[in-house]
Amino acid sequence: MEIAQEARDRIFAAANSLYEQAGRAGNFPTVDAVRKLAKVNMNDASVGMKEWRRTQTTQAAPVAVQVPEAVQQASAVAVATLWHEAQELANESLRAAQAGWDAERIEAETLTKQIGDAYEALVVSFDAAQLDAANARSSLEQSEADAHDLQASLETATVALTAAEAATVTAEARTVEIKFRADELRAELDHAHQEASQVRDELAALRQAHQAEIEALRAATAAQQGRADEATAKAEAATAAIRAELAAATAKAEDAARTAAGAMDALRTDLATVRAKSEAAQEALQQERSQAAAELQRLVQQLDQSKAERDQANLAANQAREEAATLRGRMDAITDQNSQLMQTLKPSPIKDASK
Repeated sequence: MEIAQEARDRIFAAANSLYEQAGRAGNFPTVDAVRKLAKVNMNDASVGMKEWRRTQTTQAAPVAVQVPEAVQQASAVAVATLWHEAQELANESLRAAQAGWDAERIEAETLTKQIGDAYEALVVSFDAAQLDAANARSSLEQSEADAHDLQASLETATVALTAAEAATVTAEARTVEIKFRADELRAELDHAHQEASQVRDELAALRQAHQAEIEALRAATAAQQGRADEATAKAEAATAAIRAELAAATAKAEDAARTAAGAMDALRTDLATVRAKSEAAQEALQQERSQAAAELQRLVQQLDQSKAERDQANLAANQAREEAATLRGRMDAITDQNSQLMQTLKPSPIKDASK
């Protein structure tokens, strides 16, 4: 099996270096040590070390077995002696070659054992490397999973950061808006205070005006009530006077009737003598009756007029009461308006909080 010249040179250089380090004594460098130092594969190291070991072993020259013809002709004795010496030299060479072959065989066996040991070590190293590779692969997969998780976490954090930045911008805008609104509310509050002060002044003036109006309404109500009471009193007085006049007229008519009856009795007794007087008395009585009837009619008319005046007075009193009730309603409405206005002027909780 041929190996590359560059690999052979590196193997020979590594073997010479290790052999020199060992002081050229003892065993040759192992194949595995040379492989590691030369940084080649096991096959190239094995082939290269075989060649290097052969260069380090003395080579036995081949010896001819038959005596040359020229030597035979020179001298039999000399030839025999020379042949014997040559035979001895050949045997020595053969023994040396045999020893070299044995040494090479032992070296080959040693090399084979070293190769086997190196192979076993390589197998163990390969298994360990495979285990390390599996562990590394598992670690790589775990690292990739961790990296993926970290990437997801990073993306989540980025989204959260973006949301936080957006929320910060929104909060800042909201803060500016709230500050602007607070300034507006302060301005509105100041304006409201001014309006409240103005409304208080207007309310005071309105109260005074309403108070004056209420006093006037009360005075008007009292006056109307007085007029109604006066009209009622007048109607009652007129009714009483009419009743008195009616009673007087009735009594007068009764007296006249009684007088007439007495005169009739007197006239009956003296009918013949006082017929003329009787007729005159009858005429007088008739006249008096007519007068009494007229007087009675007048009194009845006065009574009807008094009743009409009383009804008119009662109507005026009812109207006065209705006007008084209307005035009381207006007073109650004005009082409610004043209460609502005072309730409106009270500071609201929001304005108090803004202070």
